[in-house]
Amino acid sequence: MLAIQRKPVDVTHDISYYAKDSRLTGEPDGKRYRWREMIEKFKILGRPLTDEEAEEFRIK
Repeated sequence: MLAIQRKPVDVTHDISYYAKDSRLTGEPDGKRYRWREMIEKFKILGRPLTDEEAEEFRIK
């Protein structure tokens, strides 16, 4: 029986290709939210919040 060796996976190339300016997220939209309260509602609902539901937690 032959032993099969797994090839190590190097994801640094993929990240460096897509994150050209060192950001891993998109541009911020300037909106601020009460994140802890949003996370609690997410846990209760068991699904992501809709845009309308998230807007309830926006800091104006």
